[in-house]
Amino acid sequence: MKWLTGNTSEILLELANENQLTQEDNRQVEKQVQQIIQNVIQNGDQALREFSETFDQVTLNNLFITEETIDRGYQQVEKEVIMALEVAKENIISYHQKQKQYDFMDTEKAGVLRGQLVQPLNRVGVYVPGGTAAYPSSVLMNVLPAKIAGVEEIIMVTPPSTDGIPDVILAAAKIAGVDKIFQIGGAQGIAALAYGTETVPKVDKIVGPGNIYVATAKKQVFGVVGIDMIAGPSEIGILADETANPTYVAADLLSQAEHDTLARAILVTDSVVFAEQVEKEVYRQLQTLPRKKIAEKAIKDHGRIIIVSSIAEMFTIINEIAPEHLEVQLPDPISYLHEIKNAGSIFLGEYASEPVGDYLSGTNHVLPTSGTAKFYSPLGVYDFVKYSQVTYYTKEALAQTKEAIAILARKEGLEAHARAVECRFTLEHGE
Repeated sequence: MKWLTGNTSEILLELANENQLTQEDNRQVEKQVQQIIQNVIQNGDQALREFSETFDQVTLNNLFITEETIDRGYQQVEKEVIMALEVAKENIISYHQKQKQYDFMDTEKAGVLRGQLVQPLNRVGVYVPGGTAAYPSSVLMNVLPAKIAGVEEIIMVTPPSTDGIPDVILAAAKIAGVDKIFQIGGAQGIAALAYGTETVPKVDKIVGPGNIYVATAKKQVFGVVGIDMIAGPSEIGILADETANPTYVAADLLSQAEHDTLARAILVTDSVVFAEQVEKEVYRQLQTLPRKKIAEKAIKDHGRIIIVSSIAEMFTIINEIAPEHLEVQLPDPISYLHEIKNAGSIFLGEYASEPVGDYLSGTNHVLPTSGTAKFYSPLGVYDFVKYSQVTYYTKEALAQTKEAIAILARKEGLEAHARAVECRFTLEHGE
């Protein structure tokens, strides 16, 4: 792990330099994704089949996953896994139901009604990644808030493979209530959801994580459809002092490092001795991890130990990093809650290990990454609704404000705006 020391300004400058992306690589990906999207727009299902052969080495006769296939997959999953998914579902629902927002109407002034309608999106697409691991928990996290919001139809896409879609993914989709599943991955899957094909229906919004091609495709189709966020590699920031348990902290750092080689694991502490203990423990635990190769590279390339001189500096640093996951392993951690300005999901105390949020607490694990917690929020029910404003005025109420409206309209050079109000008070024959 790389150590960073010095004053706060020096540490923040070094972190900023590390976070700079290679623009040349991004431009190449942007170009490839643009070509994929255009191909899907022009050639529909045929393009999807060709891309499946090229990228996934799978020949598809049918893009659609049948109910029989879903049920068969569900039956193949171990009962204890089904039970765990049902517990997770219950907790996700109980947490996210509290996020629901409702219509309101305001009649504070005579003759005036102002309000807001909260309406669910009609159709949402959920992207579920494939690759080195299957993530049934992500299916629940993306789908259940949409169901709570009242979304009419949920379409799921996930990359095909020579062994078929993992049974546990099909089981999670069934438990969550997905309406249709298509075996399509990558940028082509995002394009299919955004523009529709002969088989895949066009959606109103796309949610769910994916690799750089999926993230770039979401960015490019934004405006045609809505998206949740542009997700980057997973990351964890941990604030801890000498009272924390180095074994716990090391384990939590590795819980993110094993996601992929780009994952970031960051410890911020005011104790050099504790930092040394954690680093030693990280490398000890690494030796027995099944995903050692991935985690080891992530720790080597993106693992950071940041040494500061005070708890106040810890929060200054972590608020600038704005991590996806933030653990506070300090004495009386709840007392520091309002020191945290930027974080996707906050875990307080040594027993609120980050995986608790990944699976069972009910809080969402679809979170802003790469510092975007400064302006993005975790996925929630609010991502699956839209708001319409409502206005009603009587003639008497408008009469009291028409002059102010006309003054402002003319100040902006919009004469027709002023006349649109004033004409309602001229005589019937235009006098």
